[in-house]
Order: sequence, then structure tokens, then C-alpha cells
Amino acid sequence: MSSNERVFKMSFASVYPHYIAKAEKKGRTKAEVDEIIFWLTGYDAQGLQRIIEDKTDFRSFFDEAPQINPNVSLIKGVICGYRVEEIEDPLMQKIRYLDKLVDELAKGKKMEKILSK
Repeated sequence: MSSNERVFKMSFASVYPHYIAKAEKKGRTKAEVDEIIFWLTGYDAQGLQRIIEDKTDFRSFFDEAPQINPNVSLIKGVICGYRVEEIEDPLMQKIRYLDKLVDELAKGKKMEKILSK
């Protein structure tokens, strides 16, 4: 199994607390992390809750997303040593988009800046 496949099979619920912890360590909130997820995927609070309760994997999380934001291609920069705009695998790219947005939140960027991509 490729390392990508391993990531795709991870449950979103297992990673979600890490996103929140990363944000909260820098004085940001769970609500802001959720707002980023809603912006990126089109999920709402109820949909996100269902994903977490069902332990949905990353592949299904993105495959079933109501609407991937049409502006995702404007997300640029490096995360985990990769330029997000150059990641070949479409699913891995979406996962890294989410990582990048949470990273920007933790770095203290204003919400309007993060989501006005």
C-alpha cells in the first residue's frame, strides 16, 4: 500500500483533533477550523458531525463533499515539503489544501485572508 493510500484510508475523525489542537495552540478556535472545512468542502456542521461519527475515511470525506470550493486552485504554497499547486494526485492535493489552510490559521493569518483565496 502506498503512503498515499494509507493517508486516504485514515479516518477524518482521527486527524480532525490534530487540526483543532494545532489551531488552539496558536490561540485560534475549533469554530475557525470548522469554517475552513465548510469553505473548502461545502459540508455544514451536521455533515461534519456525521463524517466524524461514522469515522469516514479521507477518500470518502472528499468524494462525498457537497461542493469543493471553486477557488481551491488559488491555494498556493508549501506544506510538508510539497508545493500544493504541484501535487499530482487530486485527492492528496485536496488533503494538502486542508493542511495548508489550517497551517495558515495557526500562523495567525486573518480568516478573511485565508478564505478569500
